[in-house]
Amino acid sequence: MPMSETLKLAMQLMERPSVTPRDEGCQQLLIGRLERLGFQIERLHFGGVDNFWAQRGDARPLVAFAGHTDVVPPGPREQWTSDPFRPQIRDGLLYGRGAADMKGSLAAFVTAIEAFLGRHPQHAGAIALLITSDEEGPAVDGTVRVMEWLKAESRIIDYCVVGEPSCQTQFGDTIKIGRRGSLNGQITVHGVQGHIAYPQTGHNPIHEFAPALSTLVRTEWDKGNRHFPPTSFQISNIHAGTGAENVTPGQLTAQFNFRFSTAVTEEELRRRVEEVLRSCGLRYDLVWRLSGQPFLTAHGRLLEALRLAVRETLGMEPSLSTAGGTSDGRFIAPTGAEVAEFGPLNHSIHRIDECIAVADLDLLAQVYARTLEHLLT
Repeated sequence: MPMSETLKLAMQLMERPSVTPRDEGCQQLLIGRLERLGFQIERLHFGGVDNFWAQRGDARPLVAFAGHTDVVPPGPREQWTSDPFRPQIRDGLLYGRGAADMKGSLAAFVTAIEAFLGRHPQHAGAIALLITSDEEGPAVDGTVRVMEWLKAESRIIDYCVVGEPSCQTQFGDTIKIGRRGSLNGQITVHGVQGHIAYPQTGHNPIHEFAPALSTLVRTEWDKGNRHFPPTSFQISNIHAGTGAENVTPGQLTAQFNFRFSTAVTEEELRRRVEEVLRSCGLRYDLVWRLSGQPFLTAHGRLLEALRLAVRETLGMEPSLSTAGGTSDGRFIAPTGAEVAEFGPLNHSIHRIDECIAVADLDLLAQVYARTLEHLLT
């Protein structure tokens, strides 16, 4: 059976070992297809990261597809059934790093646009793609920088479909309409190193931090709301000690993360944490890093178009969710754009033997094409 254009393009992208933040020619492959469709390309290189903005037309509304060519490292290659960068089809599944996250979606973006333009060459509005190679990494020189460039250029995205793998158990079952915010902290608790047999001569920062940690873990930060679960607090790393059995440490370092809802603010979380630390009498330094604010897309034209496209193509009603980690949607939504995420099943992403159903690739392209028809015709 001949390969579809979406499958062929997905495999061509997957053959390129674009481990973040490298692109390895993926973007040029996409650009070549888009230039033939009449897209104007702006290559945007920031801090060693390759990005591009492609746009066809100048009218409103502007419908953008957003995605990334970078992938996470494959991990131990000997644990893969086949080479992670030599895509292979087995039992109707396409295996390889990036199959689901998110080179399959990138391929579907392009073939959906090709199909849409074939049917509607004189469509209303404009179509764009925002592609980065800095989503799986620090995400400081990718989409966030492109959005700054777009603002300087006075270009406004009205609707944005992010191709992140959104579905849970069956392709088409979930559209992401928002994401929780992510706030990171690193605390250094200062003590006094000493001999373990003479604790009165030192101050053990592990013991001193323990009551504060207990309070932070037990605190209810908010109750969430109808779109988001309650905010969570998690310690990700903790370190203290010299490695010797008879020495109390001089300091403790702990890293933690809040995944927070729209029911609480970043400022409130910072304030409440520092109140706990001060109440426990700790001597500490605290460094904060905000990965992204929470966002939620209200019901609007994009969501209606995408849900209708899923129903027409797949015969199912998708649920709406804000679960999961952060995505680059957090940089796009604050501009006022309606943002929704729709892509393949996410059960294998970042794992050994990442895969996507071959049949889902063409269906995904059909959903994207139908979404364009509902928005631009």
